[in-house]
Amino acid sequence: MQPSRFWIVGGEYVSTAFDTLIEGSERVVGPFGERRKAEDAWRRLSEDNRSQCCVRFTIAAER
Repeated sequence: MQPSRFWIVGGEYVSTAFDTLIEGSERVVGPFGERRKAEDAWRRLSEDNRSQCCVRFTIAAER
C-alpha cells in the first residue's frame, strides 16, 4: 500500500458559511509526506490569515 500524501487547501470564501470560494483566492499547498508536517504548515498558514474571518484552510489526504 502506498503511503498517503497530505495537501492544504482553501482560500477566501464569500461568507462565513464557507461554501463558495472567491475566484482567484484558491490555495493548494503540498504535498506533505507526513500528516504532522502538513499540520505544522496549516497552523502557520491559518495564523497568517487569522484576522480575515472569511479565510479558511483544511488538510486533505490523498490515498
